[in-house]
Amino acid sequence: MQEIFGFLGLVIVISASGVMSPGPLFAANVMYGLREGKISGIKMAMGHTIVEFPLILILGIGFFSIESFPEIRTIITVLGAAGLFGFALLQIRTVTKQKFSLETKSRQGPLVAGILLSALNPFFIIWWLTIGLVLILESIQNFGIVGIIILFLFHIWMDYVWLFTIAVFSSKAKNYLSKRNFKIIIIGLSIVLIYFGIDFLVKL
Repeated sequence: MQEIFGFLGLVIVISASGVMSPGPLFAANVMYGLREGKISGIKMAMGHTIVEFPLILILGIGFFSIESFPEIRTIITVLGAAGLFGFALLQIRTVTKQKFSLETKSRQGPLVAGILLSALNPFFIIWWLTIGLVLILESIQNFGIVGIIILFLFHIWMDYVWLFTIAVFSSKAKNYLSKRNFKIIIIGLSIVLIYFGIDFLVKL
């Protein structure tokens, strides 16, 4: 039991560096929280889970490594940057339409956004290939192959709590925003996403 709690503490401390770091998923989550309410944070986390769980499994059973596929960083970076540019421009286009209202929802739901912004985020992938890999190896060493599941469960709840909390605060903020200020915030967050896309490419 002591071993389990010790590992839980290790996962929480290390995972915090990835879960709470500002990035495209965080910016998009604020955006969806403003537009679609607090439940969008759960949907965003579900999309993130759809990408993260298979990735942890693949890394855990040793089917993939950055050494065996060195081009992965370049491919994900280029696709990720293009995805962020497209997503941001669509958001800007939506809020600048004459028929736009505060109740207008995005065509790309938070579940799909969670999938795309996770799968096409090179820093997320690289985090699991470096820092996260330490947790994966530690989990297997301590608990065998079932340790991968233990690690996933110890880690993923943080994503749900974090994204849901941010969405809750964002949804409450919507009640105090005028239509003009709402548009400004959405456009500002879209520009942040464009910045991340440029940052991806610069760091290639």
